[in-house]
Amino acid sequence: MKFTGLKSIFKREFKGYFASPLGYIFVVIFLMGTGFLTVSRDFGRFLEIRQASMDSFFQFVPWILVVLVPAVAMRLWSEERKSGTIELLFTLPVTLEASYMGKFFAGWSFLGFSLLLTTPTVLVVAWLGDPDWGVIFTGYIGCALLAGSFLSIGMLFSAMTKNQVVAFILGIAACIVLLVLGLPQPLEVIGKIFGAYTEQVFGSLSIIDHFSSFTRGLIEVKTLFYFVVVTFGALTAGMMVLRQTKSV
Repeated sequence: MKFTGLKSIFKREFKGYFASPLGYIFVVIFLMGTGFLTVSRDFGRFLEIRQASMDSFFQFVPWILVVLVPAVAMRLWSEERKSGTIELLFTLPVTLEASYMGKFFAGWSFLGFSLLLTTPTVLVVAWLGDPDWGVIFTGYIGCALLAGSFLSIGMLFSAMTKNQVVAFILGIAACIVLLVLGLPQPLEVIGKIFGAYTEQVFGSLSIIDHFSSFTRGLIEVKTLFYFVVVTFGALTAGMMVLRQTKSV
């Protein structure tokens, strides 16, 4: 793959998140959502537990990202297709791979910046006691990889349609499927219908199961491989979709 022009695309897209109110709205909603679910008496119960732990935070981050990340991804290519600027983009001295990966890295960096703004929670945990810094570190790595996987999936559907709403709905649906596969109830139903082996296979595809390894302080090769395969697979599929569009 040739990545001519990746840097310029990255800079343009990353600056674009802060050139309109949408980027700031996303950050505010993300911070308010994680903060509320972490400290709420009905959900994370962070204050009631009185433990120097980030478990309450990491427990709900996937369910916030599953909604907000497709919202970030939906416009990345749908807007280009709807406005017709995608044809102009293809005429520039920028490769398709550079355009696609530039948008991905810009979106991923923006999501990473949003995660970085949650560090006051870490400071509160450190003030309350002596937390396990290894678990916190690996937990944030898991959040970053999870956000990257969701972003790549959202970009795939954004590349498929001109309608941002359709891209948003399809992105959420696909990400939710990967999340709920790890819940006991769906796995139990799958096991009863298709057998224990199929249940194990579907359970291994659950993104939340792999994410939980990071929140336990573990960095496993199989978990890293899972996130790389999901992210790289979705990115490759998205580029294939755009390559077909380019050839039409």
